[in-house]
Amino acid sequence: MSALRRDARRNRELLMEAAHEVFAEQGLQAPLDVIARRAGVGNATLYRHFPTRAALIDAVFHDQLTGTMTAGAQARSAPDAWTGLTAYLEAVFTTLAADRGTNDLMTTRLDGVDTLQEVHAHNRETVELLLRRGQEEGTVRDDVTVEDVLFTLAALGRAVPSLTGAATPDAWRRPLCLFLSGLHTARTVQPLPGQALTSAELADVLQDLGPHRMG
Repeated sequence: MSALRRDARRNRELLMEAAHEVFAEQGLQAPLDVIARRAGVGNATLYRHFPTRAALIDAVFHDQLTGTMTAGAQARSAPDAWTGLTAYLEAVFTTLAADRGTNDLMTTRLDGVDTLQEVHAHNRETVELLLRRGQEEGTVRDDVTVEDVLFTLAALGRAVPSLTGAATPDAWRRPLCLFLSGLHTARTVQPLPGQALTSAELADVLQDLGPHRMG
């Protein structure tokens, strides 16, 4: 491999590392020149490797996105729908809590990121399949639709970074458990995990949510 090709590959790696850090800190709308500076290259080098923001995002988050589809495939083969659904949503929310960039990506629609479109389609298919099976098995209430679930998950997912910033890293488990309890047909009330937010923590969460950041 020539020195020129080695330099190009190294620059691409530096840009992807820097982009992941900056997106994790600032979200997907972070300025691209900030990413270039952190990688130690010029803007021209960034655009030579990644002509668009979407191309950069797709490269940076490809593995995490495909990991979500792997979790969905595993959930579909679970012995019962409820086990599959709860395991899948826990895997998804663990990914959403990883950083703000991942959360922005998975809870919004962003044109041009091919892997993301596949993930959204696979996610809907997984949820729809598990809901239908759960209703047939008698564990999921009959009046719930896939749109009900996807809307609630998106709203809760957007709050995950604020929850983890204001409270503990796994603070999202409590509202997710509350949501799942509302889906189940059982009359037995399961105890909620973790600690409830304090008034001060709730205020911090609501302040951090603020206006929607994605354009």
